[in-house]
Amino acid sequence: MQPLAERLRPKTLDEYIGQKHLVGPGAVLRKMIDTGHISSFILWGPPGVGKTTLAQIIANKLETPFYTLSAVTSGVKDVRDIIERAKSNRFFSQNSPILFIDEIHRFSKSQQDSLLGAVEQGIVTLIGATTENPSFEVIRPLLSRCQLYVLKPLEKDDLLQLLRRAIMTDVELKERKIELEETDAMLRYSGGDARKLLNILELVVAADPDNPVVITDAVVTDRLQQNPMAYDKNGEMHYDIISAFIKSIRGSDPDAAIYWLARMVEGGEDPAFIARRLVISASEDIGLANPNALLLANACFDTIMKIGWPEGRIPLAETTIYLATSPKSNSAYLAIDKALDIVRQTGNLPVPLHLRNAPTKLMKELGYAENYKYAHDYPGNFVRQQFLPDELKGQRIWEPQKNAAELKHKERMVNLWGERFDG
Repeated sequence: MQPLAERLRPKTLDEYIGQKHLVGPGAVLRKMIDTGHISSFILWGPPGVGKTTLAQIIANKLETPFYTLSAVTSGVKDVRDIIERAKSNRFFSQNSPILFIDEIHRFSKSQQDSLLGAVEQGIVTLIGATTENPSFEVIRPLLSRCQLYVLKPLEKDDLLQLLRRAIMTDVELKERKIELEETDAMLRYSGGDARKLLNILELVVAADPDNPVVITDAVVTDRLQQNPMAYDKNGEMHYDIISAFIKSIRGSDPDAAIYWLARMVEGGEDPAFIARRLVISASEDIGLANPNALLLANACFDTIMKIGWPEGRIPLAETTIYLATSPKSNSAYLAIDKALDIVRQTGNLPVPLHLRNAPTKLMKELGYAENYKYAHDYPGNFVRQQFLPDELKGQRIWEPQKNAAELKHKERMVNLWGERFDG
């Protein structure tokens, strides 16, 4: 038996829930579909809002060959094979075959380049789906050949309509007596994701063999907590797991960090999201104690963008373990927050005259740049002078922490500034 989300997948636009701004009466995509002539386009929106379903409905409506590729598992060879098959089928259909690429943002540049000719020549009509901003993730030449349509998270009324349809029409569920006593937890955990909502409904019903099945917020929460694989990329569990991941790195526990990474990978989390959090962690929690952490985290992010899934799990794991086992410091994080507090309390304090530029004669006459000491003219490329505003003279902001790298920095500051840093 297929999963509930597949059994309930709409076959026509009349069955399609949500996205009225695109497929409602008179909307842009609805008009295009009704005329029977569509151009290549990209659907951008969060998971579970109907991107794949919409592509399949269009293919059914136009009665044209429909090919699907997943950017997670497909390579350049797979793209070229599909294009060759599309060429041979082109003669049997008035419309170009449709090539649907799920998660197109995970395609590497070379994979996207391999699509350009076929899209430009009309060999295929490309429909791409992405959860990431295409401006950053899709190459410009390909993006310029496609329309962009933004899909929105499903609203509460859409989700309730979907729940009622599932309970009343599904071949399995309509045989059960299901009472929707409370729905807040289901809607909250679904995060506007129709597929997640139906998965939750199926999980709750399957766990309760008795009739009637009474669905309450407490029951839903309990069932999800008992199912460790119910990873929710939008709801509370998403934030709980990324929190556990970051805190494990901060707490220098590589085993726990790699476990939570595996939970996210297995749950289908976007690798770019994980990589971004690693960059933040390298800055916030490791910082000056090991500046190489930020270099590795950035390299990891770049690598993920180039190679995608599934190989991307390896640099993610490498970086996670490196960050977890690195010495920790948040001195830079504390310093910028302290500086921001000072700025908010003291406002726009004037820049000392000797630090100002003096590009004009008038500015020089006013004392701009006067008495400024050029550090490179002095022994050791350093000379003591005031760099903060007068009102903040002598103010300490950065406080070095007790790790080898920062103690070395502190030692140099004491040698240069003396008592100001000798504390």
